[in-house]
Amino acid sequence: MEFETDSSPFTGSTSNIASIMRQVLYALIPGIAVMFFFYGWGVLINIILAIVIALSFEVISLWLRKRPIKPFLSDYSAVVTACLFALTIPPLAPWWILMVGLFFAIVIAKHLYGGLGYNPFNPAMIGFAVLIVSFPLQMTQWIQPHFMDGYLPSLLESLHIVFNGFEVFYNLDQWDAMTMATPLDDVKIELKAGHYFSEIMQTRPYGLVSGKAWEWISLSYLIGGLWLLYKGIINWRIPVSLLFALAMTATIFGWIEPDTHPSSLFHLFSGATMLGAFFIATDPVSASTTPRGQLFYGASIGFFIYVIRTWGNYPDAVAFSVLIMNMSVPMIDYFTQPRVFGAKSEKKS
Repeated sequence: MEFETDSSPFTGSTSNIASIMRQVLYALIPGIAVMFFFYGWGVLINIILAIVIALSFEVISLWLRKRPIKPFLSDYSAVVTACLFALTIPPLAPWWILMVGLFFAIVIAKHLYGGLGYNPFNPAMIGFAVLIVSFPLQMTQWIQPHFMDGYLPSLLESLHIVFNGFEVFYNLDQWDAMTMATPLDDVKIELKAGHYFSEIMQTRPYGLVSGKAWEWISLSYLIGGLWLLYKGIINWRIPVSLLFALAMTATIFGWIEPDTHPSSLFHLFSGATMLGAFFIATDPVSASTTPRGQLFYGASIGFFIYVIRTWGNYPDAVAFSVLIMNMSVPMIDYFTQPRVFGAKSEKKS
């Protein structure tokens, strides 16, 4: 069954869209596997629960809009949104966190704008932004990777924590001891306390360039992103310009004040940088579509990531940076339209 939308690039059959979305899901597998290794069953519970919730909201929205359910449900777009959203949520987050976030992602950010191909904002990042602003405590309670204390909750314990709260097994002091700040948040707090970046890297249980878990997770997303580039699913301009702009901005400020600004490698291999560069910023609906526009779009996201991480209130700024540039896409595409072959400029005319 064929369906079309007026917004690029989703013009064509459902099977074509589904094949693209499946490739994105395949590319996420290395990152999911590494996150599961470090953070346990909470990662898979987040993903499965998010997929079920997202598909439910998708069906309800399509039914209310009187649109055919099967072709839109089989294009995997809701599944991709659910997976990307779930990977940004702390493992063992309460089930209602996913419910609230995916309501805004699927119903508000996607279907209220007309559905697939019409949404001006990345749905997963809308859901994440709503949650990090509204529920900062639940969104920053990342459990410690298993290599730090040698223990992760079992599958049964994880399910109980997600649906019934951590009080089932732990008191508040025990739960606080199991959770920790991410490297981005931890470094930001330590820098504000007057410690030097080099001192922080030496005294904290970090790896070569970032947190031991996060540098491996970031590397896994990089591998998945390179797979998408190899398969031609995404264009190189957005991820390359994003990573280059972030690295160059961090290098410049690190050169000016190396003691108070983290290195470029720390920024590249911490938080959601790689996930954002290859899987989120490249969303074909909400991203720029012109060649020059994609370079400016990606570079601006990289720049804003550094600015918000350094001077803003949120340690990982990928979601806000992407949403800021989503708002700018119509203007970027308008002023970066490629010249039509054989057409003369207005001056020459």
